[in-house]
Amino acid sequence: MLAEIKKDGNGYLAKFERHLNHSAEDVWSYLTDNDKLPKWFPELRVDELHEGGVIKFNMGNGTFIEMTITELKMQSILEYTWAEDLVRFELYPKIDGCKLVLNEKLTQITGHTPRDLAGWHVCLDVIDALLDGRTIESRKDVWKIWYEKYIKAIEEVSA
Repeated sequence: MLAEIKKDGNGYLAKFERHLNHSAEDVWSYLTDNDKLPKWFPELRVDELHEGGVIKFNMGNGTFIEMTITELKMQSILEYTWAEDLVRFELYPKIDGCKLVLNEKLTQITGHTPRDLAGWHVCLDVIDALLDGRTIESRKDVWKIWYEKYIKAIEEVSA
């Protein structure tokens, strides 16, 4: 399901929701454990897991971007800066697993926004697949499909 994208104050909010058949603890480990994190987002690494701590983004050229953890509630909330934006993961335990919500607060829509949203969409699909013991054969092929959908969604919300 496509993320809900809406105008939010001076910016925009993209909200992804997934109902996963796994515990919040298991999902949390994919968001914060440096052994599991690279399986769905190879460029990310948790450096310091606490409010004010750092998540590093490997630019692939020997440099890293440091993103600050702005809110942290273990097994529940992980929010950090993403350039000028904010990324927030929320986990809600359910009897049959948990609900995962990813909110990205966007200061502005750019030509890169649909790419990022399609990327987050595929990342969440990959987390779900990994937890289920599955793999997504070609993330790039799946990404292309969602990218086209997010181009249209962004055009609608920013018109």
